[in-house]
Amino acid sequence: MKKHEETVKSADELNRKDFSRGIVGKLSYWIFHQRKPLLALFVLITLGLGYSATQLKIEAGFFKMIPLHHEYMKTFLEYQKDFGGANKVLVAVKNNKGEVFTPEAMSILRKVSDEVFFINGVERSSVTSLFTSNVRYTEVVEDGFTGGNLVESDYAGRPEQIAQVRERTLKSDWVGRIVSNDLSSAMVVANLQENDPETGKRLDLQTVAKKLEAIRQENQTDDVSIHIIGFAKSIGDIAEGASGVMVFFIVAFLITAVLLFWYSGSMMLTSWALICAVVPVVWLLGLLPLVGLTLDPMSILVPFLIFSIGVSHAVQMTNAWKLETLHGADGVTASRNCFQKLFIPGAVALLANALGFVVIAVVDIEMVRELAITATLGVSVMIITNKMLLPILLSFMRLSADDAQRLRGKETMGAGLWEKLGVLATRRGATVALLIAAGLLVFGLNEARKLHVGDLGAGVPELRPDSRYNQDVAMITSEFAIGVDLLQIIVKAQGDETPCVKREVLDPISEFELYLRQDDGVSSVRSLSGFVNNVTQAYAETDLKWRVLPESTPQIAQGVGFATRVGTEYMNSACNAIPVSIYTKDHQADTISKLMDKVKAFKAAYDSDDIEFQLASGNVGVMAATNEVVHAGDKLVNIALFASVSILCLIMFRSLRITLCVIIPLALVTVLCNALMAFLGIGVKVNTLPVVALGVGVGVDYGIYLFERIKHEMHERNMDLREAFVESLKQRGTASVFTAVTMTLSIATWAFSTLKFQADMGILLAFMFLVNMFGAILLLPALAAWLIKPTAHKKH
Repeated sequence: MKKHEETVKSADELNRKDFSRGIVGKLSYWIFHQRKPLLALFVLITLGLGYSATQLKIEAGFFKMIPLHHEYMKTFLEYQKDFGGANKVLVAVKNNKGEVFTPEAMSILRKVSDEVFFINGVERSSVTSLFTSNVRYTEVVEDGFTGGNLVESDYAGRPEQIAQVRERTLKSDWVGRIVSNDLSSAMVVANLQENDPETGKRLDLQTVAKKLEAIRQENQTDDVSIHIIGFAKSIGDIAEGASGVMVFFIVAFLITAVLLFWYSGSMMLTSWALICAVVPVVWLLGLLPLVGLTLDPMSILVPFLIFSIGVSHAVQMTNAWKLETLHGADGVTASRNCFQKLFIPGAVALLANALGFVVIAVVDIEMVRELAITATLGVSVMIITNKMLLPILLSFMRLSADDAQRLRGKETMGAGLWEKLGVLATRRGATVALLIAAGLLVFGLNEARKLHVGDLGAGVPELRPDSRYNQDVAMITSEFAIGVDLLQIIVKAQGDETPCVKREVLDPISEFELYLRQDDGVSSVRSLSGFVNNVTQAYAETDLKWRVLPESTPQIAQGVGFATRVGTEYMNSACNAIPVSIYTKDHQADTISKLMDKVKAFKAAYDSDDIEFQLASGNVGVMAATNEVVHAGDKLVNIALFASVSILCLIMFRSLRITLCVIIPLALVTVLCNALMAFLGIGVKVNTLPVVALGVGVGVDYGIYLFERIKHEMHERNMDLREAFVESLKQRGTASVFTAVTMTLSIATWAFSTLKFQADMGILLAFMFLVNMFGAILLLPALAAWLIKPTAHKKH
């Protein structure tokens, strides 16, 4: 051991001059001169951040998912207290053997209504069911009108009382709203607050989801089923599915370990590579609580990606170290050589990854920005863990005699294949590659035109179609007339104290209601104008020809007076804001975009000094705003992403031509990824928007590592382009192919996730990781053959 230390010290002195040239050389000398204190520091940091990671919370908030600064959301926030928000909970109680008006079903409905009422975070005044006082009926009788609550306060569940409730329900307008069309189900509807009323902090939606699930488990029987939907419940189900990400992490770890051992041939190299891929994950999870961030269920996959990227860079380092030691270098010298060769391309590649993540933050949605910060932190710490910690660890190692004997001769693995691919770096060989790339570009652009922004499936697309949540959505949408997708347009009226009783205010609303009913995507429309029409008809002994808007203000006021009895469903207390509630048949991208175009056209024609149609509230209003922000952000993200990566490449290579060689394959793969999304029916949404940035950020690694070596061989060893390309493949190509295949296999396992959005991301990322590698190896040299001089002169 002492002799080994003396050898290391001697080598340190002999190589001090060689390793102290330039900034990287001086940094490498300092790092390896202080390697023991630095290693101790890294261990302490890992332990400290590991403890901090135990304090990390996984939470989601409704407002985190929406673009709060969008025009629609300003309307949403302004009138949220008057007309309710989009964060609703709907609990349907269904009698599977007949009508809901039976003692057992009604008893369960009453209990469910009470339990939902007392869930922490529920806005108590918004709770609506057959058993709440805000659910009333009005009946035309011989003497005029009569009415009252559907369920009297002395209700005890007697048969005659249940029959009375049924009769009153049929006379009311609640059928299709909180009672299903076939009378087999009844709903409890409630709004959730954004903040916990007890603590003042953001409401924990996962806790709400667990309480809702507990209500289901406690009250559901063989004959009576309970179906629950709403943002909180969907987040709870997504979070439950996301908890399984640990299984995929373990599977990926095992796959990576097996492949690494097969590739490196050394348990020691495999162990250090895996450790240095896990350490940045620990640092990231430990840093999040310290900077006041939590982990959202939608971004819980980021640590997994950080691990994959860590493996990619660790393999380049361990492969280079193995080649150095097999050529006779000791552990310290090999580590120093690797550090000097790989620090610049590795750091630039990681900076490109970080920029790829940080540009996502241009999308004005809190969850997307948190994802961008989380991923950027993870990649940033990797510059330390993979470019400093790993070489330090390797400097204490040396290959055993058995490992060296077994690996000797394998350092040229794939050399025959790389020699054959050298033809791609000649103009004749490059022509075929460029023609294929052009064909793929035309195909990709044609298919990418079919790509939509927004949801393309029924229910919550983040979950599988056969998930319990989406089955509940299907049940409620099929049995209730109003559906679960609501768009509210707020009509703001100017004037005296009660502008809502004026004919000139309600007339455009009547036109708007009729106009919207013609849309195939609209299920039903409710507004004050329609309600006043109904009251007018009722006063005329329900004669259909009197279902019109009265001419005189007193007659309109008569109908408006009845509307005040049902709370703020039809207007606010000041009578100057009138919501038009539009229930859509679904929330698919085309449905929303076409409907919003119609609403905007009507608004442009009918807005005046007296009346203004304000967009938009309801969950469809939120989706419309989100889709518009994502649509704009998608273009901005791509522009910012490729601009930032191009600038980094320009700084590193100081050549526009080389930069084009690196960027063009990435752009082609991005187009093909968009085509794949269109083919698979995956829309561009908040959770899929980062995929391109992640793919480009990781894919640029291959091009940077390869071209850095090509440039070095051409300038320092006077090779022509073909020779330099083959040599770079021998040094970096095998590691690039291995990491691409390993990352692809690991992430492809996501396809088996219970979460559809994780499966979709797994397919898309696996595609981008693998095809980006092919782009770097097959297209990059073909572009270089036409853009770069085939020969270079050695620098003097």
